[in-house]
Amino acid sequence: MDSVQLDVGVLSSLEAQDLAALQAILEHAIADGKISRQEMDSIRAAVFADGKMSVEEAELYRTFIIEKFKRGELEIES
Repeated sequence: MDSVQLDVGVLSSLEAQDLAALQAILEHAIADGKISRQEMDSIRAAVFADGKMSVEEAELYRTFIIEKFKRGELEIES
């Protein structure tokens, strides 16, 4: 599992909690090496719960989804 270290020093405690929750959702979604449409919908809902994607949320998404797709470590479940 990738270890992601974000600088959460400038985030509010609520933002830090939201990031931790998103990371947990991402880790669960990719655990089997496949990601379903339902899992992607859950990720989108978590990311856009406040109406926008933060830099920190984008970094988590890039690390857990985009980079794993690029390396062939993650595929879309059919």
